[in-house]
Amino acid sequence: MEITRVKQEVSSEVREILQKAKDYTRQSKAANTTRSYRADWADFTAWCQEQSLSALPADPETVALYLADLADHRRTSTLQRRLAAISQAHQAAGYDSPTTGYVVRTVWAGIRRAKGTYQEGKDPILVEDLRQMVCQLPDTLTGKRDRALLLVGFAGGFRRSELVSINREDLQSVPRGLVIHLRRSKTDQEGRGEKVGIPRGSRLETCPVRALEDWLSESGITEGPVFRPINRHGQVRARRLSDRSVALIVKKAVEAIGLDPNRFSGHSLRSGIATSAAMAGKDERAIMKQTRHKSTNMVRRYIRDGELFNENAASDIGL
Repeated sequence: MEITRVKQEVSSEVREILQKAKDYTRQSKAANTTRSYRADWADFTAWCQEQSLSALPADPETVALYLADLADHRRTSTLQRRLAAISQAHQAAGYDSPTTGYVVRTVWAGIRRAKGTYQEGKDPILVEDLRQMVCQLPDTLTGKRDRALLLVGFAGGFRRSELVSINREDLQSVPRGLVIHLRRSKTDQEGRGEKVGIPRGSRLETCPVRALEDWLSESGITEGPVFRPINRHGQVRARRLSDRSVALIVKKAVEAIGLDPNRFSGHSLRSGIATSAAMAGKDERAIMKQTRHKSTNMVRRYIRDGELFNENAASDIGL
């Protein structure tokens, strides 16, 4: 029986329990995922309205036509997400998903074959880039915060949402560096928690532990969010930075050293540590341990990119 379809009269106590169940249902997915699904579902329903077709429930043929119509001007990754949104909406309403129909699977396979499934992501920030980025930051409160954010984000292989979720209480100093207790992440929605080790750097100017200690000392933060906004008067606010702020800080820093900010994002820190580690000869297991990737597919892509010039057949042959 669907929670949203309870028809009979119920007591106020049961209604309260039902509301709690609905709230927990909404929390079953990350906020970013929910927002994306909502936007994708809105696009599908608008398209169905224009075509005078039913969106809920939708026939498999309708979904197949929708995919075919969007295929020429949308990436395969976008179409994949739209399919997921359509499926989730139908299941939430108590209907079978139309995305599993033969006609949908056939059209989708044809689109992927015709367009390919390669996704061009943002460029990774490599160690050499990071050194330049942090060295050009001003010795101000904002500069200290951005230096700590960039170095910790890189060394920890953090996602943007993970980086801004760190609290002062989550930090533990140890002789070899710093342990960060990550309470929740994209791949840990149930909040079991993970510990991430941040080793001390070999250079004072790029040591993530030293940079974080410097920021905390200068900002006076003793509890609550570690990375916070700073207003135009140089005052540290009480709230945490948004994950979008991480992307803006990264883009500003790469632009300052002459790189194209459009080719980088907040994710460039996470992909950067994986790629740089591969270039330095770190193995797959060590990289996955630090980045906390659950699948080897993406990590192996980083490793392939990082090893493009290792033992390259075209090197040192006299060209």
